[in-house]
Amino acid sequence: MNLFPIHISNFRIDGGAMFGVVPKTLWQKVYPADEQNLCNWALRSLLIDTGNRRILIDNGYGDKQDEKFFKYVWLNGGDGLEGGLRKAGYAPEDITDMVLTHLHADHCGGGIRYNRDRSGYEPVFPNATYRISRSHWEWATHPNPREKDAFLPENILPMQESGQLELLEKPGEIAPGVELRIYNGHTRGQIIPFIHYKDRTLVFMADLIPSVAHLPLVWNMAYDIEPLITLEEKAAFLKEAYENQYILFFQHDLYHECCTLKETPKGYRAGRIFTLEELTVRGS
Repeated sequence: MNLFPIHISNFRIDGGAMFGVVPKTLWQKVYPADEQNLCNWALRSLLIDTGNRRILIDNGYGDKQDEKFFKYVWLNGGDGLEGGLRKAGYAPEDITDMVLTHLHADHCGGGIRYNRDRSGYEPVFPNATYRISRSHWEWATHPNPREKDAFLPENILPMQESGQLELLEKPGEIAPGVELRIYNGHTRGQIIPFIHYKDRTLVFMADLIPSVAHLPLVWNMAYDIEPLITLEEKAAFLKEAYENQYILFFQHDLYHECCTLKETPKGYRAGRIFTLEELTVRGS
């Protein structure tokens, strides 16, 4: 198995939205904001090559939306989705499985593009099965007012229309060493992938814990639809991750890619911080 981080881009959004009830005087110390209260966040995907499967986790915003849409997210930096794949030595046609943690625009928009004459849409990954939990698909295709603006039909429905959609009924492995679990605090039916790599377990954190700054139990996003469920899920996950020495891979942390955990009097915090390349190349 080989693992490749794909740094698609960065994006800027309001710090208060990302830290919920935590006062700015606290979160500003660990995750800086600009004069408009915007913090810069990463958009990372993860490519897993098992030998006969190429599994990509999430795919960023894409580029279908208009200028008005993108002026609110301020995309900057990164290699782009296809550029990041090329950097790792792959093309979109090589991807066999497109795993989507959930269908908020920053996680799934890059999987669908305009067709050649812009009369409709087509999948970016023509040979891939697009995998989403059934509970989340039903949630996203019948959106609640809180999340409606994040569930864009042009990002979602073409996956089904192409015949490439597969809905996951329950947690489990989709390939040897690639386990998908389901969490419900951030949004209903979010998938969190657990990758069993060599003798370690790497967890793609998605929006369960988007950054090192979100490791404290009550430091959570205002976007979470069920904040008390987020608390329960985080508490259980952090205990399991610490006890089993999991490696956390952060999708959104601009400053930190991976970490282990340590136990402190205030709870679980980042232990050793490193890049995925250090893990895969040096065997950290």
